Amino acid sequence: MSQEPQDLYIGGRWTAPDHGHYEVVDPADESVVGLAPEASRAQVHEAAAAAREAFESWSRTTPEERAAVLDRAADIMQRQYEPWARLAQQETGAPTGIARGMQVGVGVTRFRRYARGALEPVEKGLPPQVTEAGPMGKASVLGALEVRQPVGVVTCITSYNNPWANPAGKVAPALAMGNTVVVKPAPQDPLSVFRMAEALHEAGAPAGVVNVVCGSALEVGEAAVDSPEVDMVSFTGSTGVGRKIAEVCGRGMKRQLMELGGKGAALVFDDADLDSAVLGIGTTFSFYSGQICTAPTRVIAQRGIYEQLIEKLTGYLSFMKVGDPAAQGTVVGPVISAAHRDRVESYVELGRKEGARVVAGGGRPVVGEGRGFYVAPTLLADCTPDMRVVREEIFGPVVVVVPFDDEEEGVRLANDSDFGLIDYVWSGDVARAFRVARRLRAGGVGVNTIGRNMEAPFGGFKMSGVGRDVGSYALHAYSEVQSIVWPG
Repeated sequence: MSQEPQDLYIGGRWTAPDHGHYEVVDPADESVVGLAPEASRAQVHEAAAAAREAFESWSRTTPEERAAVLDRAADIMQRQYEPWARLAQQETGAPTGIARGMQVGVGVTRFRRYARGALEPVEKGLPPQVTEAGPMGKASVLGALEVRQPVGVVTCITSYNNPWANPAGKVAPALAMGNTVVVKPAPQDPLSVFRMAEALHEAGAPAGVVNVVCGSALEVGEAAVDSPEVDMVSFTGSTGVGRKIAEVCGRGMKRQLMELGGKGAALVFDDADLDSAVLGIGTTFSFYSGQICTAPTRVIAQRGIYEQLIEKLTGYLSFMKVGDPAAQGTVVGPVISAAHRDRVESYVELGRKEGARVVAGGGRPVVGEGRGFYVAPTLLADCTPDMRVVREEIFGPVVVVVPFDDEEEGVRLANDSDFGLIDYVWSGDVARAFRVARRLRAGGVGVNTIGRNMEAPFGGFKMSGVGRDVGSYALHAYSEVQSIVWPG
């Protein structure tokens, strides 16, 4: 457990929370990792006011100054890599390889990327327009300039599955564009986000440019959204919460960037490399224990390889060692909380009742002394499109498999979803794979891969979100477009 209770970070100062502290629990063994601050509604609004006050000067700094702050913060994160990676592992329950490679490391990478991003051009000249003489006046030639301006104060509400990559992907591009931020981390694992604030503080971010507020009560997130000082909300989380945030943003005409739920379809055709498909689909079992919205959780398999694919996935599961995330050889760690474990298990039981065949998993593994929030990686076969386990996001290490006959049916089944974040196609016929990819109603499609190009736009169709980020698209997301016109 951390020695000192964590304070809030408001206006460049570490501030005691009005409502005391609550325990952050290690999902692996239920021990207390540290004490997180419980902010009041007034303190959240105070943080937004501090961000508003800092915006005028920060938005007028040079791109080089902003880049230098982000680079120095990345240096500090790199220097503190080992202790901060251990903290992230304790908060999230991620296995060591993921905790090291995908948490602090990705945070460093994203701060470096947007230090460079701060230097990207924000002005673009447009072709001059020739206007003939008419009722509006004489003939003229008008020049035009497109300018990207910072939005203002941005509230960043982050997800629990990665307390480094997710906030870094919001905070770094927002600051690079000249915005100021109020960060509200997930209540389950907020301590890592305060370490990010610590790095920015030491790096010389001026008072008020970055503020971090926290709390387990709903009022903390609500205040971070409804504050009149906030111009934009960037949210990663469930579609249900996203809807509520959107309603508040709509009343205040606040800008939104939302990365919401997913139920990624993985279309596997008869001619696919099944070993490649199994390796990709298997990440649902191992990567953050399925607590990732991009996971290929809904497998749509052509009948010619249906049973073979299930057999290979079952064999793959035999290598999925569930256990202490800090222990060597562990592939699958716990899910984030007891409540979430119960939720995932209830979906597995629901699948049984709906008629799905539980091929593997389905029980509760016992690890060590029986503490921790572990879920067995589970494979459900013989599913039908109307089952709730096929239609709803489970957000755990559970894969469902639905058969299909031909390409038309496969595309129809893949698109028969409220979600549309990332889908996948496996086929030996690359022309068909790309043809199918273009027909899928999803913000991204992986063709014979689960890999992501980190400069490609990221976001969802339908209930999976609003807007796009990653790469230069994130810089665009955290900016407003202004046009300046003049006579030639």
